[in-house]
Amino acid sequence: MMNITIDEIRRDPIKYFDRVEAGETLVIIRADKPIAEIKPIASNKELRPFGLCAGEFTVPDDFDAPLTALDEDRLSDRPLFP
Repeated sequence: MMNITIDEIRRDPIKYFDRVEAGETLVIIRADKPIAEIKPIASNKELRPFGLCAGEFTVPDDFDAPLTALDEDRLSDRPLFP
């Protein structure tokens, strides 16, 4: 972990982002107090296995059937995202 000031990162941001990309965590300080942390994003490249939830639920046959007029009325009376 490396402490840097805002002025240092302004002078050469690519240099510091290259360090982050290489796996290092940076702590940005102002007036000798830490104000932010820049760290690499933890990526999980491993794909989930196919069929992980097999048998956990079933999709009804009419899942993608058109809505009835009653369903459309029920949905239109209230906001989609309250």
